[in-house]
Amino acid sequence: MDFSFNLYNSLAASGETLALKKILPPTSTHPVILCIGSDLTVGDSLGPIVGTKIKEKLNNLNCFVYGTLSKPITAREVKYMNDFIKKTHPQSQIIAIDAAVGSAGDIGLIKIGDKSIRPGSGANKKLGKIGDVSIMGIIAEKSVFNFAMLSATRLNVVYKMADVIAEGVCNYLIDLINTKNVLAKSATV
Repeated sequence: MDFSFNLYNSLAASGETLALKKILPPTSTHPVILCIGSDLTVGDSLGPIVGTKIKEKLNNLNCFVYGTLSKPITAREVKYMNDFIKKTHPQSQIIAIDAAVGSAGDIGLIKIGDKSIRPGSGANKKLGKIGDVSIMGIIAEKSVFNFAMLSATRLNVVYKMADVIAEGVCNYLIDLINTKNVLAKSATV
């Protein structure tokens, strides 16, 4: 099940929230948010910017967000994070967020799917998969020189996309927490 939203659509964040509700079945634990990327390249900074924005918006809620501008999780560290998250949060599902490359017509799309992602594939790296749900922001056109394309990406596109993704994920998590609180209160009455 895949969903796509254009970052310039004013309903993109709401659509993202609904897509996450449709993909992720309710569980007793909150999902872990894994934001992959590096702050060294504009195109690859989508994940850490999203992670930073989510942490800022949800700083008082009991949510686990890995990968921020101050502590990025790069594609090379994903294999370690996979093991760490499975041991630390054994019952939690993982929402993996990363930048991606695609066709010229896909630039600006936010793609959400009920599958894992393979970080680093945009830079021709062959690394392991991670996540139960993927959120990928298409920030550049796929080419033979993918790394150069990631470096030439406009910060405005990445930042706007990070805003939309963070808003959708935060709304999903807030709705999830509120629903659990209502259910807990009705169970005690």
